[in-house]
Amino acid sequence: MIDRSMELTKNISFRLATMDDIHNLHYIESRSFSAPWPEEAFYNDIAHNRFASYVFIEVDDVQAGYCGVWIILDEAHITNIVILPEFRGRKLGEKLLCKMMCLAKDAGAKTMTLEVRVSNHIAKSLYKKLGFQEGGIRRGYYSDNKEDALVMWVNL
Repeated sequence: MIDRSMELTKNISFRLATMDDIHNLHYIESRSFSAPWPEEAFYNDIAHNRFASYVFIEVDDVQAGYCGVWIILDEAHITNIVILPEFRGRKLGEKLLCKMMCLAKDAGAKTMTLEVRVSNHIAKSLYKKLGFQEGGIRRGYYSDNKEDALVMWVNL
């Protein structure tokens, strides 16, 4: 049997987002989350936050998702990781997070943290696969439905 998911993701690349990409970041965000960040949030991070970086994962030159990270001293914090619905199920989230872990480590980060909805079992499974451990709960963290967030972390 031929694995078509891999066939569809042969030409994968990564690219740092720039000011020109703010609309595309917001578009991907809006297609993926019930309470998306406004474009202004991306603008402020890219224009003014020296700790923030956003990286796209591209499939055949199409932006399939992105990951945002803040690297402060020796800690990296994933702000968002998003794959467009039509690109899910192809291990792109795993590839993107692995790339971000390498970039953070190369930048001097020793640990990485993130928050994930307690109900997001697929994401939690991926994070555990990549070595993330459960660290605690942020009660009512998500503004759309007041769902709790599970804090996870990994040593890089």
